[in-house]
Amino acid sequence: MGKGTVGRLVVVGLGLIGGSFAKGIRQSGLCREVIGYDADPLARNLAVPLGVVDSAPGSLAEAVVGSDVIMLAVPILAMEKVLTELARLELGDAVITDVGSTKGAVVAAVERAFGKVPSRFVPGHPIAGSERSGVEASDAELFQRHKVILTPLEQTDPQALDLISGLWRALGADVEHMALADHDEVLAATSHLPHLLAFSLVDTLASRSENLEIFRYAAGGFRDFTRIAASDPTMWRDIFLANRGAVLRSLDAFTRDLGHLRTAIDEGDAKALLGVFTRAKSAREHFSHILARRAYTEPMQTQVSNFIASPGGCVQGSIRVPGDKSISHRSIMLGSLAEGVTQVEGFLEGEDSLATLQAFRDMGVVIEGPHHGRVAINGVGLHGLQAPPGPIYVGNSGTSMRLLAGLLAGQQFDSELTGDISLSKRPMGRVAKPLREMGARIDTGEEGRPPLRIQGDSRLVGMDYTMPMASAQVKSCLLLAGLYASGRTSVTEPAPTRDHTERMLKGFGYPVLVEGAKVTVDPGQVLTACRIDVPADISSAAFFMVAASIAEGSNLLLLHVGINPTRIGVINILREMGGDITLENEREVGGEPVADIRVRHAALKGIDIPVDQVPLAIDEFPALFIAAACAEGRTILRGAEELRVKESDRIQVMADGLQTLGIQAEPTHDGIIIEGGQLRGGAVESHGDHRIAMAFSIASLRALTDIHINDCANVATSFPGFVALASSVGIMVRLKESA
Repeated sequence: MGKGTVGRLVVVGLGLIGGSFAKGIRQSGLCREVIGYDADPLARNLAVPLGVVDSAPGSLAEAVVGSDVIMLAVPILAMEKVLTELARLELGDAVITDVGSTKGAVVAAVERAFGKVPSRFVPGHPIAGSERSGVEASDAELFQRHKVILTPLEQTDPQALDLISGLWRALGADVEHMALADHDEVLAATSHLPHLLAFSLVDTLASRSENLEIFRYAAGGFRDFTRIAASDPTMWRDIFLANRGAVLRSLDAFTRDLGHLRTAIDEGDAKALLGVFTRAKSAREHFSHILARRAYTEPMQTQVSNFIASPGGCVQGSIRVPGDKSISHRSIMLGSLAEGVTQVEGFLEGEDSLATLQAFRDMGVVIEGPHHGRVAINGVGLHGLQAPPGPIYVGNSGTSMRLLAGLLAGQQFDSELTGDISLSKRPMGRVAKPLREMGARIDTGEEGRPPLRIQGDSRLVGMDYTMPMASAQVKSCLLLAGLYASGRTSVTEPAPTRDHTERMLKGFGYPVLVEGAKVTVDPGQVLTACRIDVPADISSAAFFMVAASIAEGSNLLLLHVGINPTRIGVINILREMGGDITLENEREVGGEPVADIRVRHAALKGIDIPVDQVPLAIDEFPALFIAAACAEGRTILRGAEELRVKESDRIQVMADGLQTLGIQAEPTHDGIIIEGGQLRGGAVESHGDHRIAMAFSIASLRALTDIHINDCANVATSFPGFVALASSVGIMVRLKESA
């Protein structure tokens, strides 16, 4: 919006919110004239000398003459009187908006006053405030880095909505749109209920005879929680009365849960208390991190993370990459379904694995940790899961969603699986279709994409299923569903895929029959808790294997890496290309083969990648494409169409990036043809795909100039600490500083 975009802005109600809005817009220069009106003469008299408004007429009728925008910033219960007066005045094409915290009550008042809701009325609510009040507290920067929620109605004029959105953004606010009813329910839980509890707690303690001692020794937590009890009592009285329905629903739910806590304390139920406290702690930490873009009470900034990878260097040292993500996922799932306490070491504390952990906490499983990779899972048995309180959000984790779909199809309760924007674009038909054949009732979004809505008590029936395309996630999904089916479930795969689920089921004492390409489970068995030592993730190690292979003078030792036969395609392919890779200290840990992997620089050559190795290296191909770009000659990949439906279309995105860096890369429908050559520098797009971002980071070892890699925030999803670990062995990659 340019200077003077709005002619005359009128703010009705010059308290903290209205005064701050008026003052901020006045300082921005977006309006030629900012007028203020307040029923309190003192507020009107102070507003002009304080620089809040240009003028403050003595009547509402005088104030709104010729107005372009009218902002209503009066208390909720005073809103109807103001609206009734406005309805009798000639307002022309003025856009009306408000800042009320209960949108249903405001819209109802607008309808009563005007007979219908005008199309140029835009309901709004800024999530900002202070213990201070009145026009004297007006702060032009109050809304910076804070949320403003607009709740447009079906008839709301799009131009009016854009205008109000622009004014709020000019004040530095982060504007979001939300359905009106959803707003009132969300704010009842996240804002209104906490205020009610703070008022009540302080009042209860203040009424006790020893209140002086109580407040004298109150710690920081008490002060932080009860700070909001210093808010304007009149305003909050009005809010609670105006939003009484939603507030009472939240209060009733809280009272019920508080009663459960009281019972647990009275009965000395340590497990119940630990369950509540661990779920709460984890939810607070986990969702404030991975759902930052959905928070209502915190400043909301778009997460931007770009890398700069500089050329040169060699890769040397000894490192252990984070724990295997596939095994971390399954340890939580099967540990939750086991009887007894499962102890996990080496758990990957990345966002994907934490999403799975949180999902089972939401279903009533008490999980301690993670702390330095250690997790203790208090299993509830195959039939002990509880209905989650709402949709299960799994972030960007396709593994979580697909495996949970099979497990949840066998539960007695309804459930819904949702994910972030990236995951919501990925197909789920490959699991939904065979699950439906087993009797599951599953609804998907458009074109078979998330969310997945799964009806409980589906009475699954085992089946013999031949997969049309090799996929460990589909196989595992169906095996988990088979634990709950009547009759035997067999899955036959067209090519070998990861067998972590089969191995771990056996580790938990559950019988699994493996006959060549067919895996079979029968229902009615029991999972028994055990100890799991998660090896380092070979998919994460793959980037360093390629890095050491392509950088002259490199000699790198990767410690305690899982070398499951269904995962070592990257080793086999690099060796076929001439890579110098040796396995040292081979051993078996918890049913999984493990080794230390030594990688030295070697002159790689292009190859025709064996088709039978493709399923064994499906996640490692972004790194292998960099090896191909640095090899002498042509490398051809076929039979990898699954790469087109990963976090991104990895074939096309890698081809685009390699071409930008001067490499001939021709994508095909199921693979790619890469001619080895000299990598240049340049700017490449990762499209939010963590593996692509990491692949182009190691490419810098052989590039002529810097490689700038955009959209790398999701690297933490797969590989926490990647930049630091890469830098420690000589790969010169760093976060790009924001401008």
